Amino acid sequence: MAQAPSAQPTPEEEQPVELLTLSDGLPPVIETPDALAAYCAALAAGSGPVAIDAERASGYRYSNRAYLIQVKRDGAGIGLIDPIPFGDLAPLAEAIGDAEWILHAATQDLPCLAEVGLRPVALFDTELAGRLLNYPRVGLATLVETLLDRHLRKEHSAVDWSTRPLPEPWLEYAALDVEVLVELRDLLAAQLEEAGKADWARQEFEHVRGFEPVVRVDAWRRTSGLHKVRGRRTLAAVRALWETRDRIARERDVTPGRLIPDTAIIAAATAMPTTRGALLGTSGFHGRGAARHAREWLAAIQEAAELPEDALPTRTTHGDGPPAPRTWADKDPVAARRLELARAAMSALAEEHDVPLENLLTPDSLRRVMWTPPRTRDSVDLLEAVIDQLRGLGARSWQIGLTAPALTRAILDAEATSAKTRQSPSVADGEEPSDGASDGSS
Repeated sequence: MAQAPSAQPTPEEEQPVELLTLSDGLPPVIETPDALAAYCAALAAGSGPVAIDAERASGYRYSNRAYLIQVKRDGAGIGLIDPIPFGDLAPLAEAIGDAEWILHAATQDLPCLAEVGLRPVALFDTELAGRLLNYPRVGLATLVETLLDRHLRKEHSAVDWSTRPLPEPWLEYAALDVEVLVELRDLLAAQLEEAGKADWARQEFEHVRGFEPVVRVDAWRRTSGLHKVRGRRTLAAVRALWETRDRIARERDVTPGRLIPDTAIIAAATAMPTTRGALLGTSGFHGRGAARHAREWLAAIQEAAELPEDALPTRTTHGDGPPAPRTWADKDPVAARRLELARAAMSALAEEHDVPLENLLTPDSLRRVMWTPPRTRDSVDLLEAVIDQLRGLGARSWQIGLTAPALTRAILDAEATSAKTRQSPSVADGEEPSDGASDGSS
């Protein structure tokens, strides 16, 4: 009998990443004034920066309020604070004082923390630090695994945090979000120093500290599927239904999509039903939210049907920004050339300094400067004017220092190319130079 071949050696299996756990166990939720006072005393006696996170009920509630706030500081441990029983959290703000906050993706949490009286004097954003260091993925779980070699579970990221009482597994998940933020901050800060980007980060963090959410004008125009709508009256029906849904959602504190989805708004605006039966037979109008508010949906449609022509919304709006870049070549070829040169320069700078392109300069700022650059064409004056323009658009000093010279060159080079083309149209069209043109012969 032939001998069976010996088994081939298998490569050594990779060691699994250690699962992140709470070093001091899960603390009880702080939901009474006495418990809050006790934790604030410990927090004030602690040392170093303060890790902070907040959980909202996105996808379930209309409001952006915090339903749980997690805090950790050396010497104080983790505090899980239910902000709902408290009017504000002034005692917590006083206990933190001027200590640095550590947050991940700070702009997501700063507005809801400000609602309860919590505003940082200084902050460190671990997500933004990761971006400046050009990590390809900057989610908290990814950075913790990459830099700390620990696995952070994320299975409860989309739960309804307005639920009471909060289940213990959810609380553990929330507490883990601040468990190693101080350690992660220290590693990222050291890497920023080594990369020569620490000052960039300080400027970015200070900019983020003053973050205010943008209030969208004509937010109804972001209705999914709006591009399929034909006719201004149909647009008016979309607007009326969207605004009605938004009002009801705000009053009931539920996310608008739980009343009726965007697809239902588009369908009803297109069909313009006039009876309850026809409305509830329209695609997407099912469930309690559709039936309970049927009278209001029909009123919105009727309002749109009765609007005079001059009150109907237009297909497009004229904002204060430049037109879509795809139209520049037809509207202003020189501006199109400026943008082309500037984009190439920004890509080269981003690669040279190992920073994401969008962090080097926002696309909106780039387009605004290239569409309406300063009028002067003196190179020194133009550079100063571009610097002023970028500063007015909110660019930070480190961004201006890197990008203003390149944008100035793009403006001058684009117009020099245009002038040369105007002077030699036949050569530009590919024709042979005339006999009088110099060809280098004597």
